[in-house]
Amino acid sequence: MGDLKQHSLIKAQERLRDQVGHALRAALIAGELRPGSVYSAPGLASELGVSATPVREAMLDLAREGLVEPVRNKGFRITEVSERDLDQYTELRTMIEVPTIGRIAKIATADQLEALRPVAEEIVTNAREHNLIGYLEADRRFHLGLLTLAGNDRLVETVGDLRKRSRLYGLTGLDEAGKLVSSAEEHIELLDLMLTGDAEAAMECMQRHLGHVRSLWAQGRDEPVGRTPGGLGSGLQGPA
Repeated sequence: MGDLKQHSLIKAQERLRDQVGHALRAALIAGELRPGSVYSAPGLASELGVSATPVREAMLDLAREGLVEPVRNKGFRITEVSERDLDQYTELRTMIEVPTIGRIAKIATADQLEALRPVAEEIVTNAREHNLIGYLEADRRFHLGLLTLAGNDRLVETVGDLRKRSRLYGLTGLDEAGKLVSSAEEHIELLDLMLTGDAEAAMECMQRHLGHVRSLWAQGRDEPVGRTPGGLGSGLQGPA
């Protein structure tokens, strides 16, 4: 029984590490963690309400993804993402996701698609309530959950990696200007089109959505970055 308890403890630690990683990615995308700035693991841990160990482990994961870089004896620096990088990430996502959405529209059952409606509605609700961390997390779950219906795990991993690397700065300014709600509502529009089985219309909607997201990236860089309501800890689920 001792070995089983130890195994359970390891699993719990892994889950916490993943939760911290999701919270840090969301905070990074939302603009709470600024490009070029250096953050210490203990400082981030204090904001998240956890120990420094899972934060260090999560930051090392982010470093492997190219999102941060270690700074000796100081912590981790948030890496910059160029406009060229964002254009290339968008191009890759378009090449992968648009035709995949068309295929899913033809093969997915109504029950499979309807199961994602609460997540799509959660995206809209979070946008309207100015919960940026919740918005980003729900958006991730919706897109990757939808792509899962294609039955290709490697495809989902690839898109997940592209989403991690393509970061939107300045969401606070865009949120205050009311520019996120229309993008959020496109998720429900996409779902409704897929439920009709109209693959061409669904593909067009997906392409338009990705173009909309890219334009938000561009606008976000021109907006002042503020503090996201709820703080870093709002992106962390489960017990600390």
